[in-house]
Amino acid sequence: MTWEIALFIIGITLACNVGWLINNWIRAKHGYPLEDEWGGTTEKPDTAKEARLAGQNAKLMETMEKMQDRMVVLERIVTDKGYRVAEEIEALRDAPVRESSDNGVPLNLGNKENA
Repeated sequence: MTWEIALFIIGITLACNVGWLINNWIRAKHGYPLEDEWGGTTEKPDTAKEARLAGQNAKLMETMEKMQDRMVVLERIVTDKGYRVAEEIEALRDAPVRESSDNGVPLNLGNKENA
């Protein structure tokens, strides 16, 4: 093998690699996906999307903590002995109202002496 053929092969290999580097530099500069050695592409990481997802995650965690606190309170109410009292109060609300002549304290709206 002569030196001319070896230099020609080295030159072509060097030109291909430099072209590949320039191509990826231009793609990265303009925001296009980068090519790897096997022709596949690698997307540029989207930091805005990551920040938005982190914000949503924080809101969801805060909501979940609030819901946990509410669930603890509800569990305490249900297991509390006072729950029976609440059921009795609800039963009294559903009971029929008795008619009586005494409807409470008279207001005496027509009497000006109380004003």
